[in-house]
Amino acid sequence: MTDRRIPLSALEQGTPFAARHIGPDARDRAKMLAQVGFGSLDDLTAAAVPESIRTTEALRLPEARDEAGVLAELRGLAARNTVLRSMIGLGYHGTFTPPVILRNVLENPAWYTAYTPYQPEISQGRLEALLNFQTVVSDLTGLPTAGASLLDEATAAAEAMALSRRVGKVKEGVFLVDADCLPQTVAVVRTRAEPTGVEVMVADLSGGIPDEAAERGVFGVLVQYPGASGAVRDLRGLVDRAHDLGAVVTVAADLLALTLLTSPGELGADIAVGTSQRFGVPMGFGGPHAGYMAVRDSFARSLPGRLVGVSRDADGAPAYRLALQTREQHIRREKATSNICTAQVLLAVMAGMYAVYHGPDGLAAIARRTHRYAALLAAGLREAGVEVVHDAFFDTVTARVPGRAAEVVAAARAAGVNLWQADADHVGVTCDETTGRGDLAAVWSAFGAARDASDLDALDARTPDALPEGLLRHDAYLTHPVFHRHRSETAMLRYLRRLADRDYALDRGMIPLGSCTMKLNATVEMEPVTWPEFAELHPFAPADQAEGYLSMIRELEERLAEITGYDRVSLQPNAGSQGELAGLLAVRAHHRATGQPGRNVCLIPSSAHGTNAASAVMAGMRVVVVATGENGDVDADDLRAKIEKHADELAVLMVTYPSTHGVFEEDIAGICAAVHDAGGQVYVDGANLNALVGLARPGRFGADVSHLNLHKTFCIPHGGGGPGVGPVAVRSHLAPYLPGHPLQPTAGPAGGGIGPVAAAPWGSAGILPISWAYLRLMGAEGLRRATQVAVLGANYIAKRLEAHYPVLYTGPGGLVAHECIIDVRPLTRATGVSIDDVAKRLIDYGFHAPTMSFPVAGTLMIEPTESENLAELDRFCDAMIAIRAEIDRVGSGEWPKDDNPLANAPHTTAQLSGEWPHPYTRQQAVFPTGTREERDGKYWPPVRRIDGAFGDRNLVCSCPPVAEHADHAG
Repeated sequence: MTDRRIPLSALEQGTPFAARHIGPDARDRAKMLAQVGFGSLDDLTAAAVPESIRTTEALRLPEARDEAGVLAELRGLAARNTVLRSMIGLGYHGTFTPPVILRNVLENPAWYTAYTPYQPEISQGRLEALLNFQTVVSDLTGLPTAGASLLDEATAAAEAMALSRRVGKVKEGVFLVDADCLPQTVAVVRTRAEPTGVEVMVADLSGGIPDEAAERGVFGVLVQYPGASGAVRDLRGLVDRAHDLGAVVTVAADLLALTLLTSPGELGADIAVGTSQRFGVPMGFGGPHAGYMAVRDSFARSLPGRLVGVSRDADGAPAYRLALQTREQHIRREKATSNICTAQVLLAVMAGMYAVYHGPDGLAAIARRTHRYAALLAAGLREAGVEVVHDAFFDTVTARVPGRAAEVVAAARAAGVNLWQADADHVGVTCDETTGRGDLAAVWSAFGAARDASDLDALDARTPDALPEGLLRHDAYLTHPVFHRHRSETAMLRYLRRLADRDYALDRGMIPLGSCTMKLNATVEMEPVTWPEFAELHPFAPADQAEGYLSMIRELEERLAEITGYDRVSLQPNAGSQGELAGLLAVRAHHRATGQPGRNVCLIPSSAHGTNAASAVMAGMRVVVVATGENGDVDADDLRAKIEKHADELAVLMVTYPSTHGVFEEDIAGICAAVHDAGGQVYVDGANLNALVGLARPGRFGADVSHLNLHKTFCIPHGGGGPGVGPVAVRSHLAPYLPGHPLQPTAGPAGGGIGPVAAAPWGSAGILPISWAYLRLMGAEGLRRATQVAVLGANYIAKRLEAHYPVLYTGPGGLVAHECIIDVRPLTRATGVSIDDVAKRLIDYGFHAPTMSFPVAGTLMIEPTESENLAELDRFCDAMIAIRAEIDRVGSGEWPKDDNPLANAPHTTAQLSGEWPHPYTRQQAVFPTGTREERDGKYWPPVRRIDGAFGDRNLVCSCPPVAEHADHAG
């Protein structure tokens, strides 16, 4: 009898997670290697990756664990966090996420695996959701144009400062900040102001603008409404005086308070900024949360970040798109006024849907309840003899307890409530949507004002509200039907499903975007994000209540440092653009510390990401562009000439590796050495780190600093255009200049470093469990294998397509890195078929287009990632080959240049069911491959090709009248 037993040790191991994450199995990899011409992944690596940069030692990472084991470890970390009732406030509030939104947005891959909606025809669902968000912000702030989210409140305020300087009448002078602004906002504004030469003056503006400021000139004013202390002040006089001085006025406003208080627009503000966190988005130890900005009409075309607008499609039907994209840093580069790239789309969708679900009456009811608790809290304190500082407030009560603040805070903490110690004499207490009667009793007791919660109703009967009569809101808001139709969960569920069905995300198929690394966001990595121990912690909670978080953060920083070869990592930057800025500010600070303040030139290859140049300008540097050679490499002769020319003023070279052209440059080590010899630093943009992990380490082949994209290489999902995390990694000499934070000294280097670049000490900490879990699941060998398969996939696609489209750049042996660029320009010249036509036709084949016209106009940059299996790679290649055959039919004259499947793509069901005047069949239009799989899994775009120019000329950035949709119904 044959013994079929398998050893228990083998059975206990199960399937390694790396085999789940990496799409092609061993058999598929063998086929792909044969196509590319290599016998093994190691042979391919040896040929593709320059020997001068290859690492020879394995990464020192913990051994990979299975999914159950990693979840158990995370449970252990979560258990070390202590979640008390948070009444700290300061811009972060307890909130109740409606389960229908939690399950069907935050936990739904249809929403969290989508990409930035640059292909609007397949992004109509999330674009509509963002238009809802913009409408909420615009209506509540009383300003006509709102953006589709910014990174957080503090960075939004910093963007408002830059906008004020750009569009205002006063070009010099100071930026005046009220002392009652959130402290983290003031700190971020200072960080952003210093390198651009802006002086920030912080003053108590309750009595008006100080004479000193008026005499020096004021280009902008920032005031909090309500203030950080809770005070609600009538800002009209301050606004009028600021306008008399020619200043632009920004009001940082609480959206929930604005359901009851007069809007900033009505008070005369030019700009409103803030956060939408308390609209159903968990605190998450600081993020991610969607910041917002709204502006008056005259500033609309200068608004930083993304803006969703209403345009029309080829049939004239209303359709949504990102408007005014020529404002973006990728196009404007060193002339850009903002480096914002990643937004907070997923969180903006949640906040917008929170407003859709509750409607204006529901939001106002939540606000009234929140305020009522605050009013009763203050009344109970006063009756017990505790001094309450302000008579008018919304949700925050500041109490004066001379010399007793620490004692009160400690007593409240012992009762399970966190309060804010403003100083030795003042305690702040903030109520929110989750506040209950027991919380008031605990707080009263902590102040020594013990009273039974049972008499709360009697206290309620004799206590007036604390909102000033002259500031009560009387105008209507959120009047669009979308905010009134979805009161029931059934209606809301169906609305969310309908919008999700209008989009294309990774849960449908491959998104082969070059530079953007749209890889698997595993469910096991996502699951811990919504655990209360991670989701409900306030970022300014005492450090001993966040032991699990801090251990996880420290471990993630150490593992990222090991992977990249650097010495220190800061996780604070909450987007790749902010990581760039932090890295460049560290370089700037280093040069100043070594007595070389004149080093301000930043060399940037012409092919670089647009954010590189924008970040350099924001860091106070002068951009000098280095030419790119015909092979896609940095032009070594031009680089050396510019190093020599600017030797005494060279601050840094910013270079992407592998290059933006998708090639491993042979001379990267020599380039780094040449810059160092001239006294400069080397910044390696980490956007393409998916080609390096486990194979090469930037900190070891000559780089001094990099930012990393956790939303690319390390599996945090793109969320439809955010959230992102962009840690900055540095060698030891730059470590003293990493970001710090005034409210959490342990979050940065001793001395505070360069100051904070984000509102929260550890940025978007709430999503860091994703990357921690990815590294723990993969281990050193799994990460190396993933990188090798990513490089294999790109070379496989290049080999399959090279007979049909020229591959624009290759390295030694005709190999590419983890992405390849195919050139459509010769076909366009010969046939008139444009890059847009190819991109839109891919929709009919069931694909999101690759990256278009970046870094070279008229090309497609393709990145398959390691997560896509061979069947999906082949499906994509087959589609591209079929499209080439269609292009040839246009070129031969068989199909007219203005009436063919490419020119008319994408095709909708409405088009299919109407008259058919075209020279190709309906089946050729919508089922081009003719396979059953295509028919069964068909994605139907909801609109035809969108007229972008029309939308830019006719800017509509909030929910359009229902009649516009009714006219085109069906």
